[in-house]
Amino acid sequence: MSKTFYELQQQRRSIYAIGKNVTLDKSVITDVIQKAVREAPSSFNSQSSRAVILFGDAHHKVWDMALDALRPIVPAEAFAVTEKKINGSFKTGFGTVLFFEDQDVVKGLQEKFPLYADNFPIWSEQASGIAQYAVWLALTEQGIGATLQHYNPLIDSDIIKEWGIPATWKLRAQMPFGSIEAVAAEKAYMNDADRFKVFGV
Repeated sequence: MSKTFYELQQQRRSIYAIGKNVTLDKSVITDVIQKAVREAPSSFNSQSSRAVILFGDAHHKVWDMALDALRPIVPAEAFAVTEKKINGSFKTGFGTVLFFEDQDVVKGLQEKFPLYADNFPIWSEQASGIAQYAVWLALTEQGIGATLQHYNPLIDSDIIKEWGIPATWKLRAQMPFGSIEAVAAEKAYMNDADRFKVFGV
C-alpha cells in the first residue's frame, strides 16, 4: 500500500547511518531523482535547479574533497571528529546528489524582468530548497535514507574541475544517500500555538 504525502513527510528524516545495501538499480534511482527535480516548482517556471548524481568512486571522491578542504582549516585536535563524521555518515552511503542553481537563468530573468531583479536570487534559493525536499521525499518513498549537507563553497572549485560543471552552476547543497542502517531518533515538535495562526474560520 502506497504511503500518503503526510506519511512520507513523517518518515523523511536525517539518516546519518547510511550504507551501500541498496537494491534499487542506479538507473532507477537516477530516474527517481530526475523526476523529482523536474516536477519541482520554481518562480516564473525558471527551472533553475540542476542536479549532479554521483555513484561509486565519484561518490567517494566528493567526500574526499570535503576532507581535503577541511583539513587546513579545522584544528588538528578536532579533525578526527570531522573525519569520522564524513567517513562514517556520508562516504559510507550509496551515492550523493549535488544540488546547484544556474546563475545564468537567474541573471537572464533579472534582465528580462528588472522590476523583480532583487527577488530572483531569493526565489532561486527557494526553488533549490523545494527541489532538495522533493528529492528527499522521493528517496524516502523508495526506502532510501539521506541527509542534507552544506560543504559549499569549500568544495565548489574542485567539483567544477573534476566533473566539468559549468561555472555558472552555483553549488547549494549535497545529499548523501544510502540504505538505512539505523533509524533516526525521535523528532521533537514545537507547540502548534507558537507556530501557526488561523483566521476567518
